[in-house]
Amino acid sequence: MIFDTIVAKTTANGTSAINLIRVSGNDSLEIVNKIFQGKNLEKALSHSAYYGHIMDKENTIDEVMVTVFRSPKSFTTEDIVEITCHGGNFIANEIIKLIIANGGRLAENGEFTKRAYLNGRLDLTEAESIMDLVNAKTSKQLKIANSQLKGDVLRLIENLQDDVLDIIANIEVNIDYPEYDDVEEMTNDIVIPNINYLIKKIDKILKESNTGQVIRDGIKTVIIGKPNVGKSSLLNTLLKEDKAIVTEISGTTRDLIEAEYNLDGIILKLIDTAGIRQTEDLVEKIGIDRTKKAIDQADLVLLVLDQSSNLTDTDKHLLSLTKNKARIIIGNKIDLGTKINLKDEHIINISAKNNVGLDKLADEVKRLFIDEKLLSEDYAIISNLRHIGKLEETKLALEQALSAAETQVPIDMVEIDLRKAWTSLGEITGENSSDDLISTLFSKFCLGK
Repeated sequence: MIFDTIVAKTTANGTSAINLIRVSGNDSLEIVNKIFQGKNLEKALSHSAYYGHIMDKENTIDEVMVTVFRSPKSFTTEDIVEITCHGGNFIANEIIKLIIANGGRLAENGEFTKRAYLNGRLDLTEAESIMDLVNAKTSKQLKIANSQLKGDVLRLIENLQDDVLDIIANIEVNIDYPEYDDVEEMTNDIVIPNINYLIKKIDKILKESNTGQVIRDGIKTVIIGKPNVGKSSLLNTLLKEDKAIVTEISGTTRDLIEAEYNLDGIILKLIDTAGIRQTEDLVEKIGIDRTKKAIDQADLVLLVLDQSSNLTDTDKHLLSLTKNKARIIIGNKIDLGTKINLKDEHIINISAKNNVGLDKLADEVKRLFIDEKLLSEDYAIISNLRHIGKLEETKLALEQALSAAETQVPIDMVEIDLRKAWTSLGEITGENSSDDLISTLFSKFCLGK
C-alpha cells in the first residue's frame, strides 16, 4: 500500500531531556533531508544514525540525531526517519511544523501502528498489544502484553480456525465429489463430535481468559462498612498515603474516593465509600446511595467489620446485602480485640492502623480471581475484552451448528454456522474486519503510536 507521509512526536508532552519525532511514508527521507544539515539522508543506509542540525532556512532549530529505517525493515514497513531532539514541547513542535510545511502531515491517533497492521507487519492482536504494553503498570500485565505481541494469541486463534476449516473442507468434499468412494462421508454423526470438541476447547480458553482479563483490566473493588469501622484507614494504609480523611467522627467520608493499588501484580481499582447507616443528613444520604450503587457495579467487595465490637444490625444488613457478590470480609482493629466469629465465613483479621495482616489480602484476591498456574507457564492467555466477545460469538455459532446437526438438518446448512464461527475468529486477528472497526480501534491509541 502507498500512503502519504505522516509525522508525530512519540514522546509525552512536557519538560524532558529529549524528544523523539517519527516520520513515516514514501517521502520521509526526502522531506527530512530538506531541513537536515548533515548527512544526505537519501543516500543513507538503513538502521543508521547521523548527527546534524534541523534548519529553517538559515536559522538553526536544534542539534539532533537522525536515525533512518528503510522499507521494508521498519515498524510500518515504510521508510521511517526518527529525529531525536532536545526536550520540551516548543522545539518538537517547530520541527513538526517544518516537516508539515515540506509535504508531511500530522499523524492521526494510532496511525503508525495502523499502517503496520495494514502493511502486514502486525496482525490486529499484535497491534492492540502495543497499547497494552504502553499502559502496563505491573509485571503481570507486561508479561501478557509481550506474549500477545510475539504472536501467541495469533497462533491460538489460527489453530482454532484450522480446526473449523477442517470440518468445512470435509463437508465441501462430500458435497462436490460424492462419487469418490475413498472420501469419508461427512454425516452429521461425524460432524457432531468434532464440533463438540471445538466448543470444549473454546470453553477452556474462555475460562482461562478470566485470569487474563483481571490482569489486564484490574478489579473494580469497593470498600464498604458501617461508619468509623476503618475503611478510610484501610485505603490509606494500602496506598501508603493520606488519600482519605480519617477522624473519630462518624460519617466523615460522604463521597466516593477512588484510587488504584498494585496488589502483587493485580490492579485493584479501589473505591472508598460512605459508611452505611440511618441518617437525616441530606449530603450523607446521597453518599450512602452512591455506596449502594457502587456495590452493584463492583467486581469485588471488601466488607470491613470492627473486630473490637460485636456485630451490629448494620453489619448484618451489609453481610446480607453482599452475600451474592465476590467479597472478602475483613475484621479490622484487632489491636483492640477480636469479638467477631462468623460461621461458614472466612475473615481476614487486620489492623489497618498498625499495618498488620494485610499480606493475607493478596492471597485471598488471587484465590478468588487468578489461576496462578496459567501465569507460571509460557502460555497464551486471552485478556482483551474484544477478543473474549468474539470467542463467545464463535462459540454461539458452533452451538447453532451443533443444534442443527443434532436435529439432522442437511449438512450444507450446518456449514453456514461453521462459516460464521470461522469469520468471528478472523475478526479477532483482523483477517475479517470492517474499516469502521479498524478506525475505532486505532483511534484509541496515543498520537505517536
